[in-house]
Amino acid sequence: MSDKIDSQMLKGVLTGSILLLLSKEELYGYGLSKSLDSFGFTNISKGTIYPLLLSLEKKNLIKGSMRASENGPKRKYYAITEEGTAEKEKFLAQWSDLKNNMERIIEGVEGND
Repeated sequence: MSDKIDSQMLKGVLTGSILLLLSKEELYGYGLSKSLDSFGFTNISKGTIYPLLLSLEKKNLIKGSMRASENGPKRKYYAITEEGTAEKEKFLAQWSDLKNNMERIIEGVEGND
């Protein structure tokens, strides 16, 4: 991401992004950060990701489990729960509506130049 996105806007998008990534594979915090980087979320601090993971875990949207690591201490891997899968589907529907509405506004305003 070339410019810093407003933190409130980013929070909801990050939640949905984390649920989407965890629906494909279980990841630990740093691995999740690297996955987000690969999709362009390059300016997301670890201080943002870890509290969000904790919040999602408290809401039972994800579940963490400690596992041995080949490269040192145990790592906490996160997996999406049934509740998390339902929340992911809700996010996708809301994202689709939001994206479509914003595209209509942009086209309506910017397309009339």
